[in-house]
Amino acid sequence: MSPIAVVLLAAAIVIVAATEWPRLSAKLGGRKRPMRTRRRRSKANLRVVSSDHEEFARSVERDLASLPTIDEQGAKRR
Repeated sequence: MSPIAVVLLAAAIVIVAATEWPRLSAKLGGRKRPMRTRRRRSKANLRVVSSDHEEFARSVERDLASLPTIDEQGAKRR
């Protein structure tokens, strides 16, 4: 085996071991960390958005009108 192959193999082993370390330490009886609990998001912070389709359509048209455009004739010549 070439030295480069040995170095790459060793690097791969180190990366896999570092990635799997929490699972390996739990299986081998290492110190157990408490699992992080997901903080519940309060539904009180949520609100219903009214569906004003006309306002949405105007907003989309306004946004599309403000986008930069290219001259297709000039782009084909380049």
